[in-house]
Amino acid sequence: MAALLKWRTQGLSESKSKAKMREGDAASQDWIVCPACGKQVNKKTVEKQKYVCYECGAYFRVRTKNRIKMVADTGTFEPWSEELESENPLDFPEYAEKIKAAKAKTGLHEAVTVGRCRIYGEEAVIGICDARFLMSSMGHVVGEKIARAVERAILLKLPVILFCCSGGARMQEGIVSLMQMAKTAAALKRHSDAGLLYIPVLTDPTTGGVTASFAMLGDIILAEPGALIGFAGARVIEQTIGQKLPEGFQRAEFQLEHGFVDAIVERKDLKMTLYRLIRMNRRCEGYANFDPLRMDDNYEPTEVMKERAAGSEPLSAWEKVKAARKVGRCASVDYMDVIFDEFMELHGDRQYRDDPAIVGGVAYLDAQPVTVIGVHKGRDLRDCMKHNYGMPSPEGYRKALRLMKQAEKFNRPVITFVNTSGAFCGVEAEERGQGEAIARNLFEMSGLKVPVLCIMIGEGGSGGALALAVGNEVWMTENATYCVLSPEGFASILWKDGRRAKEASEVMKITAHDLQELRVVEQIIPEYGLADEAACDSISRDMKGRMKEFLKKQEGKTGEQLAAERYARFRSF
Repeated sequence: MAALLKWRTQGLSESKSKAKMREGDAASQDWIVCPACGKQVNKKTVEKQKYVCYECGAYFRVRTKNRIKMVADTGTFEPWSEELESENPLDFPEYAEKIKAAKAKTGLHEAVTVGRCRIYGEEAVIGICDARFLMSSMGHVVGEKIARAVERAILLKLPVILFCCSGGARMQEGIVSLMQMAKTAAALKRHSDAGLLYIPVLTDPTTGGVTASFAMLGDIILAEPGALIGFAGARVIEQTIGQKLPEGFQRAEFQLEHGFVDAIVERKDLKMTLYRLIRMNRRCEGYANFDPLRMDDNYEPTEVMKERAAGSEPLSAWEKVKAARKVGRCASVDYMDVIFDEFMELHGDRQYRDDPAIVGGVAYLDAQPVTVIGVHKGRDLRDCMKHNYGMPSPEGYRKALRLMKQAEKFNRPVITFVNTSGAFCGVEAEERGQGEAIARNLFEMSGLKVPVLCIMIGEGGSGGALALAVGNEVWMTENATYCVLSPEGFASILWKDGRRAKEASEVMKITAHDLQELRVVEQIIPEYGLADEAACDSISRDMKGRMKEFLKKQEGKTGEQLAAERYARFRSF
């Protein structure tokens, strides 16, 4: 920052003659000025870096043809609906002249260009908004082109990707512009009902009516770093309510933290990310699409782990309580790393926040796409504080449910890893509806029309754990616990003495073996001593083999049958 201020001060103090010489030199070397840091940068170098300033990392706005080059396979883009002509529905003065001037300046027919292309061979419908055309405001032709593209994508059974950039509604078209919000949203609802993938990519700026319609309706919402994203502009907010806005307000990073986008993706990674998402989010035709050529089907633990397990003494219930609570215990993210391939984390509940206590996303179990969700406590004190010690807030449960409903749409199995002392019980959790969020998960998970497998890997505390454990099968690792509330709480309520927690743990029937006898869990996964870092690989391989067997058992079942079996499982208690 100091260097930037120094550079700006030097630039202001130059004489006019020196400034002219500098401008001439810049022109001869094809330089441009970065609007973010104010430095002159080489245009060709910036182009090679996908229009990212190499001095400060800021993103330049991208023209339509350049966006197509960055995302579509060479020569595959086929434009659609270029014949549509803009009208002047309100007979607004000089509007026709503005449209004509925008066409001449940009070489575009309108503010959005739509069509079909391939992304690393995967076919998709794409749309690109261009800020140079009347700030990419949404007039009737913009709405019509997007609606037609989405409708055609339904017929062709193709995913839709829209690169959003807009100042909002087109004022010169008044109420007609407003109607485009409903029209595009309705088209996308039909696309979603057809079981097809929609990904909006939010670029700078995405505001107004576009944010309040097609930009925020994606199955997965991506954003470019630093992009301005919001409904009402900062100036409008400040002038309307007189409130000083915080630094970074409405930027992509703000939206990620507040749960409204799934991921911020750098331009260099965007094409590959889109390719991976297209592949992972096509509707699954079965639940056991395992690669027959894979050679890692040996799920036996290592000899060292076998020896370790043979030499370990069984733990008492209280010892298992303490073992389940250990910070060094294998975490959900550890199992995800070993068991699954290409895990892509998705963020946010789309309502308030991204709860770091819940980690979820899409991955492959061999070649089978799955949705994976886990409670993460943290690995050390700082990490535990970041993840709220694995105590989910309402938005965490809502994020998990959003991902599970997304899995249902694409007929993808759901696998959850549970390790929580219970749901967060703070004032803010109650204000945001903790009870409702847990109840809603129980309600919706009971009817999911895909296989659901839930694994207790540490503590299973009360309704906070159950909210992620309404499965067709529920498993536990050997030293995990699962209980109505903590032994301390149990002893305090029933015996008015929390110091009798050890005694309570023995009578509560909270261990894996107790719960298997009660038919609360179907399988117990050995921990080979303790579920620590050394045992993680062996436990994970064991889990993976069991997961594949579980999914093979679900093959051929209808969604209604899966939901009915899950209902019968819990109805029996």
